[in-house]
Amino acid sequence: MTSSTPGPKSSHDRVVVIGSGLAGVRLAQRLGAGDGDSGPGPVLIGDEPHAPYNRVLLADVLAGRYGPEVITLPPTPGEHLRTRAVRVDRADRIVHCADGSVVPYGTLVLATGSNPVLPPLRGLFEPGATELPGGVHAFRTMDDCLALSEAVVPGTRVVVIGGGLLGVSAARALAARGAQVVLTQQGDRLMERQLDPAASALVHRHLTELGVEVHTECRVRGVRQSDGAVKSVELADGYVLGTDLTVLACGVRPRTGLAQAAGLDVRRGIVVDDELRTSDPHIRAIGDCAEHSGEARCLAAPALEQADALADCLLSPGDARPYSGTRALTRLTLHTGRPGSAPLDLAAFGDPEHRPDDDVVQLADATRGTYRKVIVRGDRLVGGVLLGELTAVGALARAWEADDPLPDDGSPLLHLLTHDGGL
Repeated sequence: MTSSTPGPKSSHDRVVVIGSGLAGVRLAQRLGAGDGDSGPGPVLIGDEPHAPYNRVLLADVLAGRYGPEVITLPPTPGEHLRTRAVRVDRADRIVHCADGSVVPYGTLVLATGSNPVLPPLRGLFEPGATELPGGVHAFRTMDDCLALSEAVVPGTRVVVIGGGLLGVSAARALAARGAQVVLTQQGDRLMERQLDPAASALVHRHLTELGVEVHTECRVRGVRQSDGAVKSVELADGYVLGTDLTVLACGVRPRTGLAQAAGLDVRRGIVVDDELRTSDPHIRAIGDCAEHSGEARCLAAPALEQADALADCLLSPGDARPYSGTRALTRLTLHTGRPGSAPLDLAAFGDPEHRPDDDVVQLADATRGTYRKVIVRGDRLVGGVLLGELTAVGALARAWEADDPLPDDGSPLLHLLTHDGGL
């Protein structure tokens, strides 16, 4: 008599996830929780020696507000291999790892994340060198964070190169540790991708109050080394900044080397369709490394939404909704460092710049240091920037994410701007 009970899964039915960041861990958790089969759970392969952590909170660890253990992610079901995946054999559906492990897969998910952009600065690398010189740090991983934490003491001179979200966060954290921080930004304002000029000016002011020296429209030409360590940073106008530490916060780019070597379709990121499928039907990609509809967002919100969408697709084939993109909200908290002073909270979503035919609602209170601006295009809310008291951000973000037509009289929009919108 033959049993109708399905047998355990073979290793070739298993989902293997390469990458133990937010996207990879979220997917492994969802798959492990949603699969009641007694067979093997997902395999997570990650090359960092630390337990998986929330990369978004690294600046708070650097600032000393949290210990590294506080930002650790919940453990995942199934196996977790702490090694580096070095090659994908698509023909036999096998992942080869640096420690000699050979991991077969039924479905492979690339969640390899992104790498920091290293700017082409004169003198950054000595001839033949492949590692950053002493005193120079990227700010992307827990190891970067711990190395900076160990090197920074009150009075340490630090130059942060890059005035985007990452650079502003790093400068704030280092200043909170008592460092003498100079922040250089090549563009004309801080966080130009997220903020309009008025909001950027407020961020500039709050960093200055924290003791950060901010230079915009300032291009770094090169660095100067002495005894294997960078001791100064040279600006394009010839001015030289003495430094003990230099932090490279010049953005990130999708980590696609493994996919390229495997022959997958790669542009800026690993190209995926609405089911997060790559050019190989047995391989998916999510998170910073993935490029969907021509965009590689390299942000936490898209990574988590892609992980959820793929989990639904793998757990309920045919019933899951396709991934159609993420409308991401940027949040940041800046602490002024003044005793008893409130932090500066900011939120930005959509397009921060308005077009000539857009309707703009803008409220500013210089005394309280608050600023609220929303942009309406036609009958849709298309963007917003809020600084200071963020009581309205929850409802505004929901209205933007829903992309529903706004009432003709606009009164609900004014209500959202001036009342508690639900955080």
